Amino acid sequence: MHLEWWAWIVGGIALIVAELAIPSFFVIWFGLGALLVGLLMLALPDLSLTAQLATWTAASLAMVVLWFRVFKPSFQKTRIGTSAGEAIGEIGLLVAAVAPFERGKVRFQRPVLGSEEWVCVADSPIAAGERVKVITVEGSFLTVGKI
Repeated sequence: MHLEWWAWIVGGIALIVAELAIPSFFVIWFGLGALLVGLLMLALPDLSLTAQLATWTAASLAMVVLWFRVFKPSFQKTRIGTSAGEAIGEIGLLVAAVAPFERGKVRFQRPVLGSEEWVCVADSPIAAGERVKVITVEGSFLTVGKI
């Protein structure tokens, strides 16, 4: 059995389109591997089926490894939101006064957890215009304290 170059291209496109239905961001690498084998078959039309399957497997696994080891960690660092632990210690400016059992509002220079302004609470009264530090993240609001 000998697969033609267009069969690899069609299979690769089908796998990439299947990624739209399967939200795992994993099938796409096998589709890209199939596209690579299809392009290789254009250059080397006499490639055996064993060599084609070995190339597809190696290329697909190499892309998966590259994604999880190299690109995904740096991709996660550049997204807008951050984890709650990274928000602790951030310094912001209180734009609405806060007191015990009353909520205020704090603004940050750069977005914290995807937003520049957050509703906040505090254990002691703090006037508007004061600089505050995030102590904890509690659901949809922050607990802040004076610096």
